[in-house]
Amino acid sequence: MLDVVRLRVSYGERPVLQGVDLSVAAGEVVGLVGPNGCGKTTLLKAITRVIPWQAGEVLLLGAPASKLSRQELSRRVAVVPQSPALPVGYTALEVVLMGRTPHLGFLDQEGADDYRRAREALQRVGAADFAERRVDELSGGERQNVVLARALAQDAPILLLDEPTANLDIGHQIAVAQLVRELASDRRLAVVAAIHDLTLAALYCDRLALMDAGALVANGPPEQVLTAENILQVYHARVVVLREPELPAPVVVPYTDGVTDGVPPTGAVSTGRHP
Repeated sequence: MLDVVRLRVSYGERPVLQGVDLSVAAGEVVGLVGPNGCGKTTLLKAITRVIPWQAGEVLLLGAPASKLSRQELSRRVAVVPQSPALPVGYTALEVVLMGRTPHLGFLDQEGADDYRRAREALQRVGAADFAERRVDELSGGERQNVVLARALAQDAPILLLDEPTANLDIGHQIAVAQLVRELASDRRLAVVAAIHDLTLAALYCDRLALMDAGALVANGPPEQVLTAENILQVYHARVVVLREPELPAPVVVPYTDGVTDGVPPTGAVSTGRHP
């Protein structure tokens, strides 16, 4: 459904993405992980052509993104940006209705079906109760749900999320991550989510794509990607990765003196012993 093929992006003379290959199937959630500045957000922006690329291609449902109009691209890909700026004075319903724009013709007004889909999207994310409230009066978690509802109202089969759980408490983090997991399954969406919390990513993603310095260095199930060796190499941090039968996914725990100069420690992988 989504195929990134040898994608290269540079900011001036500085390479940011270095030949990235990534494919995501319908119903699959892929977590994009890696340190700050490794290229996660750049990759998401390049997929939607917000940032131009110098080489490679992005295929959306088999069609080259470089050949699609902006409206057609928006029908195929919805984006939940990090810390989105929402228009002051608009209600939650009005913001979610903006997701219907790719399906409207020039000078068209939203119709009954657009309102129905917007209300269904609010209902799906548990935000129906504040549909008529102004978004500037909502909490951070409520605003995040409105942005996610706007993306759902867009009816795009590919969903990109940039740090969807950033600045949320643990309860809201779990709720958002669980909702994204359910939406991918129920709607057969292809989802790519840039996530900093490695344990949260392992719990809710089918696959993790680990990036470093603009390149994909590991791609696979969480238990294969989240190794102490990989984390040391990419994050320069000493961790223990807990893998117990009763745990549904690997749990990453840092050592108290975990920042290193890149020299691998001994005994970095554990199965149940706290560092």
